[in-house]
Amino acid sequence: MSPSAPSGGDAAVSVQLRSGVYADSVKLMQVSRRIGAREGVSAVLVAMATPLNLELAAGMGLAPEEQTSPEQLLIAVRAVDDETLADALADVDAALVERERSTGTAAAIPHRTIGAGLDELSPEAPALAIVSVPGQHAVAEAADAIAAGRSVLVFSDGVPVEHEVALKRAARNAGVLVMGPDCGTAIVSGVALGFANVVRPGPVGLVAASGTGAQQVSCLLDMAGVGVSHVLGVGGRDLKEEVGGLATLDALAALDADPATERVLLVSKPPAPSVAAAVTDAAAQLSVPVRSAVLSPESPDLTAAVEALLADMGLDVPVWPSRPGPAEAAVPGAVLKGLYSGGTLADEAMLVAGPALGGIRSNIPLRPELDLGTDLSASGHLVIDFGDDALTVGRAHPMIDPTLRLEAIEALAASDEPAVLLLDVVLGYGADPDPAAALAPALTAARARRSLPVVVALIGTEGDPQGWSGQADALAAAGCAVFSSNAAATRYALDLLGASA
Repeated sequence: MSPSAPSGGDAAVSVQLRSGVYADSVKLMQVSRRIGAREGVSAVLVAMATPLNLELAAGMGLAPEEQTSPEQLLIAVRAVDDETLADALADVDAALVERERSTGTAAAIPHRTIGAGLDELSPEAPALAIVSVPGQHAVAEAADAIAAGRSVLVFSDGVPVEHEVALKRAARNAGVLVMGPDCGTAIVSGVALGFANVVRPGPVGLVAASGTGAQQVSCLLDMAGVGVSHVLGVGGRDLKEEVGGLATLDALAALDADPATERVLLVSKPPAPSVAAAVTDAAAQLSVPVRSAVLSPESPDLTAAVEALLADMGLDVPVWPSRPGPAEAAVPGAVLKGLYSGGTLADEAMLVAGPALGGIRSNIPLRPELDLGTDLSASGHLVIDFGDDALTVGRAHPMIDPTLRLEAIEALAASDEPAVLLLDVVLGYGADPDPAAALAPALTAARARRSLPVVVALIGTEGDPQGWSGQADALAAAGCAVFSSNAAATRYALDLLGASA
């Protein structure tokens, strides 16, 4: 579509759809930021033409007029004049074709398939394959790794559950492990994969059907002076009836055989009853003790699970790091607004706060009748998971790109509904290199417009690239109360609401 004149104050708009072009959401986010920083460009969206991104484009007044497909690339730019627009579009093209400089050797050219990469390795060479491609292509790549006798981490989501089961059965037969699909967090022999934190090595192995749950647990252990041997993610569906805990059982066996692992902690949401029974029976046969950190109405608190593990080890529970923030009077009658990037952390917040507040609506509700639907700015108690698959199709995860959450904060600032704002900020590899740099100004501006207590669960360690203390100080300076425990942050938010857990 060629540039056309808009009805607003800017003089030039271009909305284009390109077929046969694909780039990952992080790359496209970086392109959008680069073009948006150009002088004279007032709006830009470079993204795959998914329903969510088309909705964003419509909100910007940049919706395409023609029929679209999610496989198409949407390039929408508004600028002050035709010349500025043309320069911006040329920069889009340049940004899309840029690649990291090659060293000039054939070895520097990245392989385009798992199979091609494995062909260059001897069968005896240790290797772990990582698959991060659109879900419809992930199964073939993972199958190649399994056939070559390698364990595989499947970062991709959108893999049909029957294919997940087939991959995990093939892996069991091959004596390897499938982590995932939709596994965003793992640590293998001290190497962090995906969204993971810098934690000290130690005797505790984690089996996790929850990425941010594993991050919360491993970070608290690190703060208590206890290290981890491995964090083996298994994917959020592994403990469901359809999958039967295939990867969980294999991961438990692998940790039991690992001489560096002396204790195991299982982190997950409630498993299917039959799967829970199978896992319990298997754990009883292991030589290492296994403790569960399974979120449920009866055990809603990951921090309590860590503290119980420390007690098992004969260790004292430390005072978990926090920043008190400004003195805030309780605001009875206000509502809780939880804007989360981590699904398990959002679940934990609802489990902790729900008994005191009654029903909390969400896009990942604890009960069907609490389903929020598509109205993310509805009134009443809300907890939103911006990392839910429905909100990340064609977009970078909110741990990387805070755009949607920043828009929600701005909308809350413009609202006259009394509220307490509860956020998670997750540090570590793969996450925003400085999340406070974007959040702190937005929160400062929101608090300047209205009375808005802000409570932050800051998940990370001092060793993370962002550094826990530096981020905590920046957020506290913006008027936030900061906690290293999500459960503690939620309880503090309840105190501000005049409720109690």
